[in-house]
Amino acid sequence: MSVAKIIELNAASKTSMEDAVKHGLKKCAESVKNIKGAWVNEIKVVTDDDGNVQEWRVNLRVSFIVH
Repeated sequence: MSVAKIIELNAASKTSMEDAVKHGLKKCAESVKNIKGAWVNEIKVVTDDDGNVQEWRVNLRVSFIVH
């Protein structure tokens, strides 16, 4: 029987929301093994004074198997 654990993390990218998710998962995988999936809980953008997106930010819940 497997046991899964979920951790929450934040990641950002100046390129896109998808890039922020990929960056967050890649960084997480440096110390967490057996990652099985992730949920994007929240999406936020940082804008300039004219409303142009400067940075994408995501809040992720990452699940992994604990041995």
